[in-house]
Amino acid sequence: MFISRYGSGARWLAALFAVAGLAWAVNSHASPGPDDRQAISDSYSQALASPIRNDADRDADAQRKPLEFLQFTNVRPGMRVLDIAAGGGYTTQLLALAVGSKGTVWAQNAKSQPALEKRLSSHPQANIIPVIRSYQDPVPDAATQLDLITIVMDYHDIAYMPVDRAKMDGRLFDALKSGGHLVVLDHSAKAGSGVSVAKTLHRIDEKVVLDEFRQAGFQLEQSGDFLRVPSDSRDQAFFDMKTPTDKFALRFIKP
Repeated sequence: MFISRYGSGARWLAALFAVAGLAWAVNSHASPGPDDRQAISDSYSQALASPIRNDADRDADAQRKPLEFLQFTNVRPGMRVLDIAAGGGYTTQLLALAVGSKGTVWAQNAKSQPALEKRLSSHPQANIIPVIRSYQDPVPDAATQLDLITIVMDYHDIAYMPVDRAKMDGRLFDALKSGGHLVVLDHSAKAGSGVSVAKTLHRIDEKVVLDEFRQAGFQLEQSGDFLRVPSDSRDQAFFDMKTPTDKFALRFIKP
């Protein structure tokens, strides 16, 4: 039998495997290396360049900054994603292209959306699952252990609807796996305005979003400035403006 400083060959092999297992565990939680980061960057570029994206999407890109959005979400191939208030599917389709064939994106709306139906009939994507559910309970039964949830420019609408937002936010928290992310983007209202202009100006006070999701158990991980417009006086609705609105971007994490 082979003998080393570990004793028998069996003990030596066990020690070797233990060291290898520790290295794997450490590396599996490490930040992406240069090659991984390049692969992720390439996947985002490919998503933006996909021929299934329509002309209206590309026209909207200048204001919506989809590359910066994908980078901010940290979306990865194979992820399970829920897009709340998916609307016509601009964001849903981007996310679906980014997660690839091994990932899934649930596109939640409170009622049917002809624009989303047309998008998917023109270019079917097997990894997009349209879902009609109320905002009160927006998570489909199959959407468990999610990696990412997005709410893009719609929390202000939910704020003036007869929705128990605390209940909704709690459902989103429960649906995410530990370490999963919730990303909220919206039109900025004046500080201190709360939800008072949510229906009239279609804006919301950033502090409201921060407070409500923290109360649900989320922790703020990062805020993004890629949609900021400091010159916006925040006193007009976005559809009344000739220039982009100031928008906040918040990325929360489930501990």
